[in-house]
Amino acid sequence: MPEVESEPAENDGLEPTDGAELDTDEQASAEQEPSFLDDPGQLAKTMVIVVVLLAGIYVVVPTVVGLDDAVALLGQAQRSWIAVALLATVVAFASYVALFRGVVGENVLHLEWRESYQITMAGLAATRLFSAGGAGGIVLTYWALRKAGMGRAESARRMVSFLVLLYAIYVFAVIIFGSLLRIGVLPGDGPVSVTIIPVTVAGAVLLVVLLMALVPADLHRRLDQRTGDGRVARLMTRVAALPAIIAEGVRSAWQFLRHPRTGWLPIAGAIGFWAANVTILWASFKSLGVSVPLGEIVVGFFVGMAANLAPAPAGVGAVDGGLIGVFAIFGFPFETVIAAVLIYRLIAFYLPVPPGIIAFLQLRRTVARWERERHEQGTIRVPDRAGREGQGAIGTS
Repeated sequence: MPEVESEPAENDGLEPTDGAELDTDEQASAEQEPSFLDDPGQLAKTMVIVVVLLAGIYVVVPTVVGLDDAVALLGQAQRSWIAVALLATVVAFASYVALFRGVVGENVLHLEWRESYQITMAGLAATRLFSAGGAGGIVLTYWALRKAGMGRAESARRMVSFLVLLYAIYVFAVIIFGSLLRIGVLPGDGPVSVTIIPVTVAGAVLLVVLLMALVPADLHRRLDQRTGDGRVARLMTRVAALPAIIAEGVRSAWQFLRHPRTGWLPIAGAIGFWAANVTILWASFKSLGVSVPLGEIVVGFFVGMAANLAPAPAGVGAVDGGLIGVFAIFGFPFETVIAAVLIYRLIAFYLPVPPGIIAFLQLRRTVARWERERHEQGTIRVPDRAGREGQGAIGTS
């Protein structure tokens, strides 16, 4: 049974903060289980929508516009490069588990690797099927952390740190590789639409995130002192808790970057996840006999993946169109791009869904075990990282 620490792990580079709780109720049992992976009807409906959309994008549309050869190219894919893509997929999700455990499981909850795997793979399945920009996975992961005994505010802070570390690599990759491709340091074409414009947007996002770190941790208390009592005042105080918690999460992520000796696991996990995904896409093109220059494959991947923010089941349509559009701008044959993107999507996005659903079912049993052990051994109130009391379980992993 995971045990919540009352103090940070020694020399983990993270300082206790004084952020706001989202709610004074710290009973983890009050958290309701996300139902989207446990409803067979909803799962079936989503899968049908995904299959129909995929068929429309990769079969119907190419036929209508005269690109029938796109699907036919799939039969010519070299199996050796498909094997490379499959291996890279294993590395990608192993890295994702490492990132999660480095941010959450190792320093705070002492989650085992098996438990970290269950949470991350179940979250990825939720992200693939039910979200835009990862919302489904965030909901499920937050629920799992609460069930493991972590307080509300600490769960939120850790989730923010996790996401900041993950997408910091994304933003830096867009800025660095986009700039190098544009000025000709990296081989490949560098049109403004896929270099300068994305670099500018990524720079603006980075600036906003850095500015968020300046939000004081006690913002809600400062507002509370100035606004006094009343319904509107209480609402403003609760709203102020959100940017304060985000700021604490950003600062925590920065501490991992500042202390590589203790933050190497999540940093390596974040880099490994994105590098492996780029490798999958590169191997997908190679399987069709097409070599994409380093700058173009990296920039094309990250710029195309920005379409994942669009609300669509598993990003179908948005991400596919984004990737196809970027590599079409680079001048690759449309039929080849469509086939390569389909291979990438099948391997990187849809292949992990079945093991993710299995991981969710395993996670439910793990949560039941946590609650059973908590009931048998009793519970204690332990302070969370901000010094307030949270619900913790007695026991060991």
